[in-house]
Amino acid sequence: MDELTQTYLDYLIIEKGLSHNTILSYSEDLIRFLNFLEKNKIDTIHGVDITTILAWLIDLAKNGLSAKSRARHLISIRGFFKYLLNEKLILTNPLKNVNIPKTGLSLPKFMTVQEVSDLLDAPDIRNPRELRNAAMMEIMYGSGLRVSELVSLKLQDINLDANVVRVMGKGSKERMVPFGSHAGNITQKWIKQGRPALLNGISTPYLFFARGGKPMTRQGFWKILKKYGALAKLSKNITPHTLRHSFATHLLEGGADLRSVQTLLGHSDISTTQIYTHISRDYLIKMHRQYHPRGS
Repeated sequence: MDELTQTYLDYLIIEKGLSHNTILSYSEDLIRFLNFLEKNKIDTIHGVDITTILAWLIDLAKNGLSAKSRARHLISIRGFFKYLLNEKLILTNPLKNVNIPKTGLSLPKFMTVQEVSDLLDAPDIRNPRELRNAAMMEIMYGSGLRVSELVSLKLQDINLDANVVRVMGKGSKERMVPFGSHAGNITQKWIKQGRPALLNGISTPYLFFARGGKPMTRQGFWKILKKYGALAKLSKNITPHTLRHSFATHLLEGGADLRSVQTLLGHSDISTTQIYTHISRDYLIKMHRQYHPRGS
């Protein structure tokens, strides 16, 4: 990566004709980024994805950099990856969809641990339908699932003895994701009590379902989140992706290993990046329990 960086800086000097001070600024930003990658044991540029960028931005914020400074760093790194893409040294640019507002850089929206707790505690689980809603939110936050993955879960996909769920992600890539005891306990209660009460004799393979045993839609779950966000008096606009961002952010802020978080999220790059394949399921479960706010 040092060689790629030097090649890029040479390009800026020779092809772009940038000033000495500008080159120095780019160089410092790139060195800081490479140091972050080294710290997280990412030794190839192909190991960088959007989750890496999120963790890096959190790290910059933790070290006291303002939104304006973080935006400047991101501009430097985005230019670097754009160059690598143009030179066909990488296949995708992990910063392609990252926008930089003129007023500075805002991190992806996520909730605090307390806000998530308030949201998850909002349903009245004495009601079967609200018990379902509570279990859905717990599983989504507990496992960092995409909303499409959540609503597609079948009853056979969840193992409450091991507290893991089998997920079919993008590109039909299957992964096993752990969840904590909070999600496990309420999901077990849903399966034993709430699910039979709502089905009332109807048969459905889905773990969570809408009326008549039909699969829950993504829009349906979004409405559920909005309802409990209002009940919890949260000022933020809560979406399914907010919960997924919160899952990743809370693990990273708690000190979780970046590669493990990427594996848990089921990022598409993982299927083609061999650096993640050595991570065992047992290690993922241990890491999840140690660092997730509701893991134990």
